[in-house]
Amino acid sequence: MKKISLLLGAFLLTFQLAIADEGMWLLPLIQKLNADGLKKAGLKISAEDIYSINKSSLKDAILVFGGGCTAEVISKDGLVLTNHHCGYGVIQRLSSMEHNYLQDGFWAMNRQEEIPAPGLTVTFLDRMEDVSIQMNEALKDCKTEAERNRVITATGDEISKKAVGNNPHLRARVASMYGGNMFYLVVTKTYSDVRFVGAPPSSIGKYGGDTDNWIWPRHTGDFAIFRIYADKDNNPAIYDPSNQPYKPVKHLTISLAGVKEGDFNMIIGQPGRTTRFMTSAEVEEQRDIVNGIGIYARTIYQDIVQADMLADPKVQLQYASKFSGSSNFWKKWTGMTETFAKLDVVNRRAEEERAFEAWASAHPARLEKYGTAVNDINSAVAGRRDIRSQLTYLSETLSRMEIVGFAGQLQRFLPILEKGDQKEIQEFIDGVKSLAARFYDNYNQPTDRKVCVAMLRLYAEEIERADQPSFFQIIRNNYNRSIEAFVNDMFAKSLFATPAKWEAFLQNPCPETLKNDPAFVVAASVTQKMMMLMAQVAPFNEQVSKAQRTYIAGTLEKNQGKALYPDANSTLRLTYGHVQSYTPRDAVEYKYYTTHRGVLEKEDFNWEFEVHPRLKELLLKGDFGRYANAKGELPICFINNLDITNGNSGSPVLNAKGELIGCAFDGNWEAMSADVIFEPELQRCISVDIRYVLWVIDKFGGAGHLVNEMTIAR
Repeated sequence: MKKISLLLGAFLLTFQLAIADEGMWLLPLIQKLNADGLKKAGLKISAEDIYSINKSSLKDAILVFGGGCTAEVISKDGLVLTNHHCGYGVIQRLSSMEHNYLQDGFWAMNRQEEIPAPGLTVTFLDRMEDVSIQMNEALKDCKTEAERNRVITATGDEISKKAVGNNPHLRARVASMYGGNMFYLVVTKTYSDVRFVGAPPSSIGKYGGDTDNWIWPRHTGDFAIFRIYADKDNNPAIYDPSNQPYKPVKHLTISLAGVKEGDFNMIIGQPGRTTRFMTSAEVEEQRDIVNGIGIYARTIYQDIVQADMLADPKVQLQYASKFSGSSNFWKKWTGMTETFAKLDVVNRRAEEERAFEAWASAHPARLEKYGTAVNDINSAVAGRRDIRSQLTYLSETLSRMEIVGFAGQLQRFLPILEKGDQKEIQEFIDGVKSLAARFYDNYNQPTDRKVCVAMLRLYAEEIERADQPSFFQIIRNNYNRSIEAFVNDMFAKSLFATPAKWEAFLQNPCPETLKNDPAFVVAASVTQKMMMLMAQVAPFNEQVSKAQRTYIAGTLEKNQGKALYPDANSTLRLTYGHVQSYTPRDAVEYKYYTTHRGVLEKEDFNWEFEVHPRLKELLLKGDFGRYANAKGELPICFINNLDITNGNSGSPVLNAKGELIGCAFDGNWEAMSADVIFEPELQRCISVDIRYVLWVIDKFGGAGHLVNEMTIAR
């Protein structure tokens, strides 16, 4: 382990200048690794202006939004910009049939109209520190992966506790980098009083829907506005009407200068997860199991849900966020599988493996350390294939049954009921009430009934009888193999089927009633099967984890002096590059920006391309004012060759001066393999132009006071 630490230290010291657009760079290292590259690429501010622990810097204006997206502070009063699709679930929860903010949009005309968003949090990075020496020292004598994981948890907790001290507002964790060869302490501060300020209707914020998702050219105004509130000392606090707008140490200045081909751009955000060190076997596993099964099952699920959504406005609102989340990954996996084939990703990875093995074999010491790494990964992947298929079918089919999922969350209630402690029982009931309220508010039983029948049938067709959860024997014995009869009986008898039945149960909660409830029985059976499969796959996962760590360490040694960055893992990163058009195929060239004309040209009776009447009127009028480009057009979106993935949604796109020029929201179809391999000629990041954002707020929404609150560069 010490040898690996020394190797990584040498790797960082000999790192060559990197101007490549590929890369998700750790912020604490950009001064050492990227300062010259950033300057040569066109950056006009210093690396310390981006990340500093001694003074305010751009990183202090960037935050994690809701756990899965990025956002940025854009005013001295805590105004926050992110994507419409990042706020989609929150906006849906705050909506009702009387106030449908997804359909109609919303703009708070004063602070009193801003709507509290319970459960929504935003998290700022306080600092990151390299703790690899401490962690690797603690890990040096570990013999097994299980022991290693225990030590990582224990040592990480100890380091985190010391870093936070007595500060009640800070949280810390230790994040693994380079496959567990390096470790970074991440210290954060989270605010929980966040309020909804404004968003355009979905006809703007989600314009193009699933048809245009991941597609360029794009004409989507994918943005939403929130505000952070704090206590009188500017510290995090739970919601209270007396809380005041958060006063940031840094907020972004906005530029209306726009973009042109070749301009320097950078993004600071939180990419969720990449797997750029995948072997060929792992790529095939991703393609065949994760993507293949996911696409197959979600196609059936989404067809059912969408039909009900289109037939009933209430169901449309209830299932908007669920459907959007499912379809987003469905299309991503579809595009990824297509690009794996088009770009020959499996064979390219296999070539890299052969080169690695040839390098390792050329020296006895390297052969001893790294010689079996690739084979160890690929053999373990082969060994777990059937188990992972079963696990994926479980999650993509049986886990789609909402009534069963809700019942499953109540499994920990049974031992409490059986124990009979009335205080514990009441505490659990009080704690689960809000969970139940959210569930039933966004639940349509007829839809779930159809989904249950379809998912059970699909699972039964694809999984051998001997491998199915035990409740399938009930269907065979008691219902003459009729899945539909079983589902009808489950909904007729289950205490989870309606809010009234659930409330009646809580009035007199009986352990036998819960234990014998058909949805609860299914949930317990699915959980039992899931746990059994997880235990079976664990040895293979441990082998993969250990071999990957060795493979990545060897890759770092093999590429000493070259630009290599750790995979994304939900830590704040910098990516930089340039505004750049691209050629997706022969004789086709995509320009780097879109305008208002494309919005009008795409208008269709298809609901995905509905142009709001007021928007159409304003676009035809052409009153774009200071938000127009030099040609008098209203810019909508633009692209650059920056390196992003899920989690970067909502990230600020910044110019060479560190000024906000756009909000990133998507990648492009031709490079859907980006999580696995970077494609410099094809890969593009799609962003909404800040000028369109401000024009929609100001001219369409009539909320110019929000624009006046922002700092606009001269």
